[in-house]
Amino acid sequence: MEAEVTQILLTKNKSNYSGDSFHESSLELKSYSSGLKWVFLDYSSLWRAGLSWSIFFLLNIGVPLVSHFVFSCSDCDSNHQRPYDAIVQLSLSLFTAISFISISTFARKYGLRKFLFLDKLCDESERVRQGYTQQLHRSMKLLSAFVLPCFLADSAYKIWWFSSAGTQIPYLYNMFWSKVVVCILLMSSWLYRISICYLVCVLFRLTCFLQILRLEDFAQVFQRESDVASILIEHLRIRRNLRVISHRFRLFILSTLILVTISQFVSLLVTTEPSSTISLFTAGEIALCSVTLVTGLFICLRSAAKITHKAQSITSLAAKWNACATIESFDDLDDETPTAQIASARVGCPVTSNWDSDNEEGDGDDVLDNTNMVPVYANTISYQKRQALVTYFEHNKAGITVYGFMLDRTWLHTIVAIHLSLTLWILNKTIGIS
Repeated sequence: MEAEVTQILLTKNKSNYSGDSFHESSLELKSYSSGLKWVFLDYSSLWRAGLSWSIFFLLNIGVPLVSHFVFSCSDCDSNHQRPYDAIVQLSLSLFTAISFISISTFARKYGLRKFLFLDKLCDESERVRQGYTQQLHRSMKLLSAFVLPCFLADSAYKIWWFSSAGTQIPYLYNMFWSKVVVCILLMSSWLYRISICYLVCVLFRLTCFLQILRLEDFAQVFQRESDVASILIEHLRIRRNLRVISHRFRLFILSTLILVTISQFVSLLVTTEPSSTISLFTAGEIALCSVTLVTGLFICLRSAAKITHKAQSITSLAAKWNACATIESFDDLDDETPTAQIASARVGCPVTSNWDSDNEEGDGDDVLDNTNMVPVYANTISYQKRQALVTYFEHNKAGITVYGFMLDRTWLHTIVAIHLSLTLWILNKTIGIS
């Protein structure tokens, strides 16, 4: 797997790297592949696939079931009781099952190389390949940044729980070693499940980031001599990649959204009841589980909205390009007029000019969405072709979709509004907020 990824990403570009740069990029990809192997499914042989499924059933189903029914500790004191353990185990296990089945499908159907679009990088520019290589390495750090804090927090709770409960916890033969083995199994189960959950979300973010790099590289066609046919072909290729990503992840995103919504409102309902006991000891795990689920959903929705916003910014960039070219064309027809010459000169050096007098960049300004003028080549493309291209962009907006619904910022605002309404309704039923 490591050799496959390294070869696809770096073979074409090998002559352009220095020795140190090539070695560093190879190490980054090896680190990424090695990090995936212990949670990503390896279907290279039948026994490895069987081992992956066996680990899944053991750590995602077997250990949580035994933990819930054997260590419910209904006779323990109030700090060691776990009244919300069923919600925690069920929510996290369902999220892991959705993620695991998605990864299994991707690994069996596409393989790591095709799934991460590494087989298509040979057709991309050097800037895109280098940016994607860096993002591959950064994704492993991002995965660790999400997994480790949750794992350490839950490990501290479990160690405290087993070490302070004493003889109230059931054990076999030797109390000390029974607690140690069970605690290690529960910690391993928690680590495995949150790793699988976050992994799919990080992989989705990674594939979206590649399309962002492609869009930013595609935006350069409006700053050099290009023909409409090549611009249209490149945009169609990007739209196809976005459709492929949408098709692969649509079921995962929709299932995650439904699961997280139901889980959070059930958690809110049971924790706000008048008879519920809320403390750091009893509700700590449900809070940690909620953070895990919501963060995973947030990564997916934010990545989808970001790539959709970038893809739709192409329309405004094309319209600005058409306007600049049209103004330049009319100025050339009347070049005796001093004002026309001044306007033409201003359009002739737009790349370095900003509308802001203090030369400060706006928040989020980039090559796709800024207030800079566009350098034009009036004699390259006719007005009719430019207008046809702008019309095409206006009626063929690209982005991440879920069964036809575009995951843009408007869609996210709708989700937030619906969740806020349901939250207030539940709080009104439980604690009487009017």
